[in-house]
Amino acid sequence: MYKYYSMRELFVISGIILLAALPVFSAENMSTVDTSDLYNTGTINIDAPVQPVEFNTVYIKDIEILGSNIIRPENIKNVMQLKKGDVYDEELLQQDLSKIFNMGYFTDNMKAIPIRSADDTVTLKILLEENIPVTDFTIEGNTVVSTEELMPYLLPLKGKPQNITTINEAIEKINDKYYSKGYILARIDSFYDDPDGVLNLRINEGRINKIMIVGNEKTKDYVVERNIMTEPGTVYNENLVKQDLVKLYSTQSFKDVNRQVDVSEENPDLYDVTIVLKEQRTASVSVGGGLDSVTGVFGSLGIADNNFRGLNQRVSLSGMIGTGVLMSDASIKDHMNFQAELSFFEPYFLNADTSLLSRLYFRDLGSYQVPLAIEQRVGVEATAYHRLKFNEHLQSTFSLGIENISLKEGAADQVASLYAANHIPISRRAEELADGAFFNITPGLIYDSRDTNMNPRNGVLASIRFEEALGLTDFAKTNGRLSGMAKKYIPILKKSALSFTARGGIKIHGDEMPEVMAYKLGGPYSIRGFKINGVGTGESYIMGSVELTTPIPLLDRLKFKFFDNIRLAFFVDAGKIFDPTIASALYDRPLYAITAGVGLKVYVPGVGPMSIDYGIPLTNSGEYGSPNGYFTFGVGDMMYY
Repeated sequence: MYKYYSMRELFVISGIILLAALPVFSAENMSTVDTSDLYNTGTINIDAPVQPVEFNTVYIKDIEILGSNIIRPENIKNVMQLKKGDVYDEELLQQDLSKIFNMGYFTDNMKAIPIRSADDTVTLKILLEENIPVTDFTIEGNTVVSTEELMPYLLPLKGKPQNITTINEAIEKINDKYYSKGYILARIDSFYDDPDGVLNLRINEGRINKIMIVGNEKTKDYVVERNIMTEPGTVYNENLVKQDLVKLYSTQSFKDVNRQVDVSEENPDLYDVTIVLKEQRTASVSVGGGLDSVTGVFGSLGIADNNFRGLNQRVSLSGMIGTGVLMSDASIKDHMNFQAELSFFEPYFLNADTSLLSRLYFRDLGSYQVPLAIEQRVGVEATAYHRLKFNEHLQSTFSLGIENISLKEGAADQVASLYAANHIPISRRAEELADGAFFNITPGLIYDSRDTNMNPRNGVLASIRFEEALGLTDFAKTNGRLSGMAKKYIPILKKSALSFTARGGIKIHGDEMPEVMAYKLGGPYSIRGFKINGVGTGESYIMGSVELTTPIPLLDRLKFKFFDNIRLAFFVDAGKIFDPTIASALYDRPLYAITAGVGLKVYVPGVGPMSIDYGIPLTNSGEYGSPNGYFTFGVGDMMYY
């Protein structure tokens, strides 16, 4: 017969055994030995306490361990204080019996028999009774952690006498295994042994009974639920639940997201999970302004709702007007910069892993690529983002859009003089002003394993995309371009980071690709220390950067959270343009450059890093550049441009 014990009962029973054993080895019961026993065959045990009798000093001739079939006698002797050749001491002997019992392999039915020899020495015979040896194991209730994963913690017990200490250690290791995988509610529900030595474990992994949502007033319940991948009936996993909470928080509809776990009233073996939400005001009107190398001194106005109709949809309408490119060279027309955009973001497009961003935009500015031209762009674009299940850091993108690009002459007389001075026929000006309507198809991949978006210190950010632009007004202008980037972050010291970046782009096809679609180098988002386009424009390019970002000394010690978002930057940029356009020839641009400099970055939530950098060219700065370099101002990460 055998009884099923829970873990709590097992610990209580082991405690009772230890308490029961204490009187066996107490000073009251075993502190002395009758000297007559030394000359005959006497015993020391829990049932026969003796009275103290004086006798001469006696030495231990030998110690014999009897009844230990599996546990080696040497291991038992190692825990004893008394050794061969020591003076016989019944008090130490009592302590040794306690230590042997505490090894956990033996019952409390043990005896110590001192036998006196003719040479006035004592041979100690320790009589022991081993616990039933462990012969095998059974594990029940495990579904998320396989038996093969758990057995290595139990197999060292096999073939040895049952030992409550080593069994408890194995149980703790099993609990730790579950905990390391995020199953923090899992526990050994019961642990019992069969008469034949089989140890049986039953595991309660902590299944979810139901999931409840509280605190959402505007946001629809089903909108919250579709962001929660954890489902009733599954085993609770803290790691997965945290991912769900992060997804909910990233919707920008809530200022606080938390979870509460309680034992189910319906079934004490199950758990109820409550998602506790605190909504925030999501509608906003923003008025701002600033300074940027591209748009100049600018003012902006925006209206947005980050939880439109309570569906987590984001709608925004923004407009901006700027004075135009600051510190531009003679190739960029001094023209007011006008921009407007209406955007709509659907976080749940077809399924939970796909989102859709739609944009309608208008831009009117002095062209960056085509010298002294005024550029207008009107377009509509839709981009789907899909998280790939086989890699949590990878997502695919696919964009469709129609864009009309219009170029107008901005300074005819100045352009004519420029062409004549460079002995280029003015008829080629028509090539530079080539424009038209295009249907754009753009597939891509984005990999992002950064530890955070705010001042990342570890991980990789990489992307690749192919853009096919089909000419609608002139099919001959159809072209295809491939571009990509990769940025690796390496942590330095406690708060600093070193990053290495590589970028590149190439025209795949399209002999009549308009110059307005060419790649450009120079300015705040590529080669700092040069004006926009100051290095050149062309049909392909490569560039790289090395940057060290670190907190400003002393400021990071101040207890103001704002200073946590400020970083000092030291950088080196290098790049080269291939197959240069007419503009590069007209302005004798160097086509390659290396710069070094220092900058300041301030991370603004929802916008990204705002930066001011000063770069100094280490190579030829060109006729219109400066060997002393320039300040550049930027909003957002340069790697996204």
